[in-house]
Amino acid sequence: MKIIVQKFGGTSVASDEARIAVKDKVQQAVRKGYSPVVVVSAMGRKGAPYATDTLIDTLKSVNLSVNVREMDMLMCCGEIISACVMAATLQKYGINAMALTGGQAGIITDSQFGAARIKNINVSNLMHLLESGIIPVVCGFQGVTENNFKFTTLGRGGSDTSAAALGAALKADFVEIYTDVEGIMTADPRLVKEANILQQISYAEVCQMAYNGAKVIHPRAVEIAMSSNIPMYVKSTFSDAPGTLITSESNGRRNGSEIAINESCVSGVAHLSDLAQFRIELNPADFAAGRNLFEDLADAGISVGSLNLSEKEAMFAVFSPDVEHTCKVLEETGFKYTCNTECAKVSVVGSAMRGVPGVMANFVSALASKNISILQTMDSDTTISAIIKEEHLVDAVTALHQAFKL
Repeated sequence: MKIIVQKFGGTSVASDEARIAVKDKVQQAVRKGYSPVVVVSAMGRKGAPYATDTLIDTLKSVNLSVNVREMDMLMCCGEIISACVMAATLQKYGINAMALTGGQAGIITDSQFGAARIKNINVSNLMHLLESGIIPVVCGFQGVTENNFKFTTLGRGGSDTSAAALGAALKADFVEIYTDVEGIMTADPRLVKEANILQQISYAEVCQMAYNGAKVIHPRAVEIAMSSNIPMYVKSTFSDAPGTLITSESNGRRNGSEIAINESCVSGVAHLSDLAQFRIELNPADFAAGRNLFEDLADAGISVGSLNLSEKEAMFAVFSPDVEHTCKVLEETGFKYTCNTECAKVSVVGSAMRGVPGVMANFVSALASKNISILQTMDSDTTISAIIKEEHLVDAVTALHQAFKL
């Protein structure tokens, strides 16, 4: 049996027209000899009656400090509605389908409500349905605890994670992530009109792009696929474009044409906005100062990124909603600091940049050409990033996209 997993996002199941497009994708898979397992997100986005954010607002209107168990139970309702409606749509067109909750599909998690981790997947029920010619329509984003069968949710991007984990457990031939764009792009097309669709990209590159702000697919899903070496495709529900293949290696192809490695060793530009940068003075004679700083922040529940640490200074970034809390912790613990608000982070990502001289020079020159000051840089083998003022974000992303010939 050739099994594939097809995941459809909220916009793909939000209307009758969209659900018919989903039905067409499922039928195409069946005609090609595959046995599909369909995974769905909640219908629509915030404001839509059954969207997850709408359900959250409904519960918070009753009690702002609602119990996390009840919150997870409510959030699971969006996907349950979506799975039932999608299964009914398939049945309407003569396709034998059955809606399943995450638990009924065998997804067992820990009990960390709101951000549960998958511990195990028992695929026996899914295999029984597939062998009987029934297409399972599984609620993404959710599972159940092992002992007491409480509903849990997997956190943002959880439907992608569900699809990848089911693909790994079922030893699927591949996983398809359907959305409202035609693939992973070299930059956010809302910022760069010339952004192109990548034909193929590596797991590692996609993870880095996602962690640095690209929102097409959740990095946890890619990590699961990478650990099982299952190919993933990112495609549009609403077109027959081939999409982007995510696999073990990037082949440097964009829009079907070869790109020489010396012309562009970068696969894409990603960005994060709404950041604040902190600079902390450290005493060079106090060898534990840096450790104490980050322990204090961790104890306060503050997540920091974009880290630089030297004997005299520490630099990091937090999202703007955490600024006030961070300032309070630093003042209470006696650290002297400055805070740069209204910042953003721009990154270039590419596994081919490893060991290539001149990449940083090209990065800095691109930003300098637009008179953009760099407040801080960070780099790894596959990523170069800079903290800049947010007012320069569009110019920065565009300049990097052009400089690396994407």
